[in-house]
Amino acid sequence: MASAAARADGWDPTRSAAGSFSPWLIVAIISIPTFMEVLDTSIANVALDHIAGGLSVSNDQATWVLTSYLVANAIIIPISGWLSDVIGRKRYFMISIALFTLSSLMCGLAPNLSTLVIARVLQGIGGGGLAPVEQSMLADTFPPRLRGMAFAAFAIVVVVGPVLGPTLGGYITENSSWHWVFLINVPIGIVSLFLVNLFVDEPKAIKDDRAKLLKRGIRVDYIGIILIALGLGFFELTLDRGEREDWFASGLIIATTTISAVSLIALGFWETRHPEPVLDLKLLKSRNFSLTLLVMGVTGMILFGTTQLIPQMLQQVLGYTSFQAGLALTFGGVATLVAVPFAGRLSGVVDVRLLLFPALLVQAFALWNMTHLNADITFLDAGVARLYQAMGLPFLFVPISAVAYVGLPQNKTAQASSMLNVARNLGGSIGISASQTMLASGLQRHQSDLVNGLNPLNPNYNDWLAKAGSTFGGPGDTITPLAVLYSQVQRQAAMLAFLDVFHSLMVVVLCVAPVVFLMRSGKSGGGGGGMAH
Repeated sequence: MASAAARADGWDPTRSAAGSFSPWLIVAIISIPTFMEVLDTSIANVALDHIAGGLSVSNDQATWVLTSYLVANAIIIPISGWLSDVIGRKRYFMISIALFTLSSLMCGLAPNLSTLVIARVLQGIGGGGLAPVEQSMLADTFPPRLRGMAFAAFAIVVVVGPVLGPTLGGYITENSSWHWVFLINVPIGIVSLFLVNLFVDEPKAIKDDRAKLLKRGIRVDYIGIILIALGLGFFELTLDRGEREDWFASGLIIATTTISAVSLIALGFWETRHPEPVLDLKLLKSRNFSLTLLVMGVTGMILFGTTQLIPQMLQQVLGYTSFQAGLALTFGGVATLVAVPFAGRLSGVVDVRLLLFPALLVQAFALWNMTHLNADITFLDAGVARLYQAMGLPFLFVPISAVAYVGLPQNKTAQASSMLNVARNLGGSIGISASQTMLASGLQRHQSDLVNGLNPLNPNYNDWLAKAGSTFGGPGDTITPLAVLYSQVQRQAAMLAFLDVFHSLMVVVLCVAPVVFLMRSGKSGGGGGGMAH
């Protein structure tokens, strides 16, 4: 693998994590813990009601199970690149797996909400280091011409994980106990830890970089770490709690927003001037890297936003169980699995813009198609609607992941991986938060509009009541027909609100799509080892 051609494209084979083993074996091994972490996030969402009931707390209190994980995750991901450089990449990866596994056991055995929230914080810290380190290993293990296929495996983890989560979570909670949502991670984590220790190599080049860092002395960027924790932690808290707290009508949200904004602005000034920043913002000077962060953020927004919206729509409007709603998403999972190898192969030979732009148009079409759904759709209709979207997702994630590292120094892959995952996660959080806010306001608006038309001056209203009286109530019973009518109004208003959100997401995609043509021309397999401006 250490050929002159490989070195000419900026790739250094001495940084490979494969050692004497097949690089594709390493891909399979390091993808297992990341898949476990991504899967667990969406599984926990489904189990929330069961957790609230099992611990005898309100649903609002139980949401801290989700919030605590997201905040811890948001804080640790940006500094995971620096931590892997300081601790050692393989060692940090194994510590993250061990912490995630142990905290999963704590979550499953938690006797009360406080213990569960603390365990979820630890789980978020452990899980936050998995995806960035995996991406860093993939970027160092494969030359640019093969990187697309390698990142195809990562696309399976990132795209299929959230899709399978609701299905698996629904099945577990309906057929067993919520405790197993977390306990299922324990054996997987133990096996992953064993395999990583046995097969993944810590290459000499990585050890030498760490030795040089330790020799000259580690200058810990304490202020940078604090600003990241305050900025991204409170930003995630704002997004997660905003809708529940009625946004800026709440003093809590005003405070969290202010702290986040001030901290992030200060972070930008501090990190660009620090000699050894914990988050190297100078990487943003690379035009390709900056644009891939933007597209990755929008992709995360669409993926996570719709992954929450579609099951929610099926449960609220069509009365599906969480398991049935999750099954409707499996059509998309199958389409993704089929499309991923093609996306990986094409990423190495086709101009990345010719993959990203059509893929974004496919997302826009899929969202447009969703705006034409109605409250009487079948299970197949829902599955096919998701299928359209899922076919295009690999052609976003794979090229983005592969091209993001082109033009960056190879010793910056850990930092780049961290920032790429921050973009994906923050995009997802923004997508979920914005979708839920639009959904709530849309529901109120459409319900008001529909109710305004229901009065005795409307002949359709009188005809419906006359017919409904003989069907739903007895002689003189006007209450039952009105109750049935109101439930139908709520159902239709909810459906219209979901359609509005799909339309808004479509507009976002169409606005961002032309940005890909600002990227530098070329294949994801090209590029050099220097900074591309």
